[in-house]
Amino acid sequence: MSQDSQTMAASSRKELLSKVYKMVPPMLESFHKGQLGRVAVIGGSEDYTGAPYFSAMASAKLGADMSHVICEPGAGAVIKTYSPNLMVHPYMRQSKNAGSDETASSVSEQVISMLSRLHVVVIGPGLGRDQLMQDVCAAVIKEARAKNMPFVLDADGLYLAQTRPELVQGYKECILTPNVVEFGRLAKAKGIDVSGGDPTKLCEKLAKAFGGVLIIQKGSQDYISNGEFTLVGDGEGGLKRSGGQGDTLTGSLATFLAWRKAYLDRIWDHDGDLSASELLALAAYGGSSITREASRLAFKDKGRALQASDLTEHVHQAFLNIVGEPGSKAAKI
Repeated sequence: MSQDSQTMAASSRKELLSKVYKMVPPMLESFHKGQLGRVAVIGGSEDYTGAPYFSAMASAKLGADMSHVICEPGAGAVIKTYSPNLMVHPYMRQSKNAGSDETASSVSEQVISMLSRLHVVVIGPGLGRDQLMQDVCAAVIKEARAKNMPFVLDADGLYLAQTRPELVQGYKECILTPNVVEFGRLAKAKGIDVSGGDPTKLCEKLAKAFGGVLIIQKGSQDYISNGEFTLVGDGEGGLKRSGGQGDTLTGSLATFLAWRKAYLDRIWDHDGDLSASELLALAAYGGSSITREASRLAFKDKGRALQASDLTEHVHQAFLNIVGEPGSKAAKI
């Protein structure tokens, strides 16, 4: 285990969140548009329009400068009505809607052309299992890896990791965010039995099987592991399990990953004592903690009526409660 890993594993919740605080850029007049995060969510089939919206809006509410959604035209028309703040690109195609001259290669070319303008991509919210949609995302993942670009896989994006594990195998710039069912499927694909043994070690075991990919195993506690160490996100959350809350996590992760790049690029003066690998784990821990707090706040407000959209409106307050605004006092953790 590396020194960074040993330090992370031994850190308390307060110590971890104090490090998360250090990686958050302050709000400075010298920054220009886009420096604090250019994020895209790739998904959105005609049946699922909410998931990419929730993910992109969480990213924006947490503080990314620019939030894009790359989706199917049928989804794009709907998502544009949800908010004028998102940039929506109807580049994806489901097989039944593809033109005779549209292939995975031609469709993915449009999406890939955007990567140079982005810091992070989230792949999966609302994606579905359509073969053409899946093949396009596979091509995007390959190109993102070639560019050493961080990405997050969730929902049907995880189906790619399950069925084509070589796409993510050994790539330490990505985060997988499975729920209990998705975790079981990924484990089965790797020949790991989830029915026995220490449940606190399963995430570490699966991450190791994927060659050190960072995994957030979502549940009553979030286990975060890259195979060398495991962090536990155990902050209080809400008690309502409505669909779509995981999309707040993916959007939050994307913004933290964009801030990670800003930190490594030293766009503001800081100590520079956090390594790239440590920052990746901190991004995961920060995203998990803020999502759990947003869920707690939303449940306190709405109770049984809580919906995924309620978390969106609490992302900023959750950030202030859990991390705190740089330039002022850190949150009282």
